[in-house]
Parts: sequence; structure tokens; C-alpha cells
Amino acid sequence: MKKIIFSVVTGLTTMVAFAQTTPDITSWLQDTIATGTYYMQNNSTAIGNSILVNCQRVEYSANYVYVTTQGVPSYPTGPFLDGNPSQASAQNAIYQIPRNPLQNTGTPQSTVGGNIGVFVNGVSLFDYRDGVAWNPNTNALCGGPGNLRCPGGPMASMDWNRDAIPAEMAGFDCAKGHPAMGNYHHHQNPSAFNLDKVVLSNICNLYAANGLYVIDSTVHSPLIGFAYDGFPIYGAYAFANTNGTGGIARMKSGYSLRNITTRTTSPTAGTVSAGPIVSSTYFLGYFREDYEFITNTAADVLDEHNGRFCITPEYPNGIYAYFATVDSNWNSAYPYAVGPTFHGTYANRKVTSINETTTRFIPSITGISTAQVDEYDISIYPNPASELIAIQIGSLVKQDVSIQLIDAKGNFVKQTVIKKGSSIAYFDIQTVYSGVYFLKFTLSNGSQLTEKVIVNRD
Repeated sequence: MKKIIFSVVTGLTTMVAFAQTTPDITSWLQDTIATGTYYMQNNSTAIGNSILVNCQRVEYSANYVYVTTQGVPSYPTGPFLDGNPSQASAQNAIYQIPRNPLQNTGTPQSTVGGNIGVFVNGVSLFDYRDGVAWNPNTNALCGGPGNLRCPGGPMASMDWNRDAIPAEMAGFDCAKGHPAMGNYHHHQNPSAFNLDKVVLSNICNLYAANGLYVIDSTVHSPLIGFAYDGFPIYGAYAFANTNGTGGIARMKSGYSLRNITTRTTSPTAGTVSAGPIVSSTYFLGYFREDYEFITNTAADVLDEHNGRFCITPEYPNGIYAYFATVDSNWNSAYPYAVGPTFHGTYANRKVTSINETTTRFIPSITGISTAQVDEYDISIYPNPASELIAIQIGSLVKQDVSIQLIDAKGNFVKQTVIKKGSSIAYFDIQTVYSGVYFLKFTLSNGSQLTEKVIVNRD
């Protein structure tokens, strides 16, 4: 595997404009041209869906950022092998995210079913639940396909609420997402299954995707979204200490599985209706209430909301931030992103219109400040290659990256693009002669890099 660092250093012509705005405005990935793709079961060729990807418009006022999006990512979605008949569909959404979030000093608000945040590519964030719970009146699951309706409605909170991550593993696509009535969303860290250290699903083998970003244990994770209380969400790794020192560390969940064999008490030892005994069917971790929070003062262990107050690259003065938690194998770790309660004040942030004067933010591709230089960690594999060349960018891609395959004489052979909000591309080289070739990378702002690759078809 060939790994290179692609550093993009551009002019400072928009430095003042960037200085006037903040990460809650500038972090969104905007796109008004590229459209999405999806897989159907038993067809490993992605199909175009003609839906614009990422976010189409970002506006802001003193108190809110308004993000217009169809909710569809630039990476392929599907298939969903648990029988889910839905596909990612256009959401025509406007999200009103508060710019000045404050801690809720009263009783913490629980996360809810459905949207609780938005990733920077406009895709929805859900919490741990999937709308299925244990009904003590029938001693059976309720909600979801094939089950009776839960008392109180499809997303009503019960004493034992199913965790979507283990229970719906078969229904997640390669990017660890799936749709609910067309609303494509992630419950967890939006990085592909096959990029984890221990791979829990083989769906990427036939239906390759990549997710929003690639986990990198050597650098601070990118800002990947915002919760409905307005606080930012980061990936799995951050500065070890809250003051920005101590190197890079994996942010660890403060929740652990309880030591129980029967389900008769809540995580806080309160009396609840009995759930199913722990078994191979209803294993420990099947329900959210199988976890308990254990206070830990270590800087890299998160609080009961799955966050901490800390310095980040985008917030050098510090901010409360959530983190998409994974375990040491990079498998998703409860509570996954935000929850089970909010640090700030929750409100439904999806609106139908903008009813105040706003300023539209149009991202620049001609220049950024030195502090905002992008570094693209690019892997080229295999090299030498015989049938396929894969190019993986190990960070959050904020500009489209055009890649040309050029022979030793300088002749153009093939071209592909890694879209912003995606991270991988391929060249099929089965019809390419053996020899020395070059991969020429070009960003939207014209910055370029060339790297050698060997094709060996003998």
C-alpha cells in the first residue's frame, strides 16, 4: 500500500471572509451538481438516482444556521438486506441549527426517535433506537415489521428499548446506514464496515461504499455533524487532553454493559417491568437498558451525553462536543454519537421555511487560510496492481478530487472523481497494458499532485 500526504496550500484571498464566519457555517459540504447512486440487491453496479447529494444551500443569521439538503450522501447507499423495501429518497429538508448552544442546566432531555442531528453532508443522525421494544403485556417485541404496535406509538419509550446497531446489523449498507421511509440515516460512526479493524459485516465485498470519512488514529477526527441542540459532533479520535495536549487518543464511551442475567431493574436500579432474560436471542446489549453509565474522570472518557468540553481544531477556545464512539476494533460503541440525553436543549430543527433575514454562505475554492489547509492522506493499493487500483483518501474530503490515470508517455488513459463527502475511487485496469503509470490528482481549486503506480498484468 502506498500512502502519501496530499497537502493543499492555496492563496489567502478569502482569508478575511473565512475569519468572519465560524465552523457551524463553513463545515457543511455543499453541492448543486453531483447526484447520488444506490445499489439494488444482486446488482453490484451502482445506479444513479438523480438526487442532489450533500447540502445545496447554507444560510445564517445571528442565532441560526439554515441548511437546505435532500439528505442523500455522495457515497452509494444500499442495498438493505433485511427486507427493508425503502431506498434513500429526497427529503427536501431545511434544518435550523442554533449557533449559540448552551448547556441545559435543568433535567437532561432524552434523545428521541427519528432525527436528532445532521451530518455535514446533510444526512440524518438517529440515536440508538429503531422503534422496537419489549411489550410486557404480551411478553414479545413490539414495533417494527412483523410485530404488533407498541403501546403509545412507534417511537414511544418503553422500559426495554431495542438497540438498532446489533439488532439491525443485516439491514445496514456498507456505509453503516439505512433508510426509514426514505429518510437515509446513520445511528453510528459513518465510516464503512470494511475499514474497521475487525469487520462485522461483509456487505462491502459486493456493494462497495465508503462513508463520510475514514477513521485515522493519528490525527484529530474531522467535525462530522451537529446535534439538534447545536453542539458539534466529531469522529472517533481527538486530543487526549481537553486542553488540546497529550497527543491523539480514541474517545471512549462512559457506558458499559451491566452484569445481569435477568432484566428486572433499570440501569439506575429503579423498578421496571420485566424484560426477556439474557439469552442468545436477547443477548446483553440487545436493549439500550443493558448499559449503565459509570463516571470516569479520565480525559478521554466521555460523559453521560457522549461528549466533553474540550479544545478542537475548529474551536481553539474550546466547546462542548459529542464524539462518534468506537471500540478498539473500530466497531461502533454505545451510545454511538449523541445520547441517551442531550447536553444542550433539544428542539425539532426541521423547518418548512426561513422566516428571518439571512446571509448566504458560498464556500470558496480559490483560497483558504494557513490554519485551514487540507491534508489528504491518500492510500493507493495494490501497487503494483493487475486488475483494480483503489484510491482511498483518509480524511473528510471537502473538495471534489479528480483523478486521471496517465501512461509513461503522458497519454490520458482513464479518469474518475472522488466526490466531496466520499473517500474512495477505483480504476478497472483489466484492459490496460503492463507498465509504469501515473495518477494525477486535481482538486476543485486547481491544486495538483502526481504519484506513480505500476501495472503488472503478466
